[in-house]
Amino acid sequence: MNLLEPTHDRRIRSFIRRQGKLTPGQQRALDNLWQNYGLDPSLTDDFKTVFGRDAELVMEIGFGDGESLLAMAIANPDLNYIGIEVHQPGVGHLMLKLHEFNVTNVRIYNHDAVEILEQRIPDNSLVGVQLFFPDPWHKTRHHKRRIVNAAFLKLLSRKLKAGGYFHAATDWQHYAEHMLTTLSSEPAFNNASLTNDYCERPDYRPLTKFENRGLRLGHGVWDLIFIKPA
Repeated sequence: MNLLEPTHDRRIRSFIRRQGKLTPGQQRALDNLWQNYGLDPSLTDDFKTVFGRDAELVMEIGFGDGESLLAMAIANPDLNYIGIEVHQPGVGHLMLKLHEFNVTNVRIYNHDAVEILEQRIPDNSLVGVQLFFPDPWHKTRHHKRRIVNAAFLKLLSRKLKAGGYFHAATDWQHYAEHMLTTLSSEPAFNNASLTNDYCERPDYRPLTKFENRGLRLGHGVWDLIFIKPA
């Protein structure tokens, strides 16, 4: 089951299409649960109909195995969440967990996040966009692949509601500095940090297993929260 359709534009992408090996359970989830949780990137942008209710909409880009998104959705049943992930094992894992815990306020795109933002998300419709531990593309020749750039931020500023937030987190200091510089240069956003740099991790962002392990080893984590002015 290949949910990620090939595209043919020349835009430099922030990911490589490597699907990895699906477990039998993940494959069953893709086969049997997609109709409950999956969204077709070529169809609807009417999320009130998708969720069967009108609620504030949060998008998470690159949710990995989905454990953090699952925890946030359970903790905030009043919010609707759109999760985007290009790698199918993570999509399958999250769908299994959503089904296990009977979570109804999450829907998933297995597609390029920039294309979804451009083509499926109405302007001024998101209360938040979350980007937790994106690929830092740490080699200099790969920096052009980093998703946080001026064009991406201008796109976000159109899609966020007034007062909406963009929250990024990374454990790569150089990428944190790059994001801080890029975000600070975008007039459509204001830094939520009282010191005009990084924020403390807010309670709504769960600690991941990977992050906990890194913290025990003394690794740093940087949270950036920028707000679209009301």
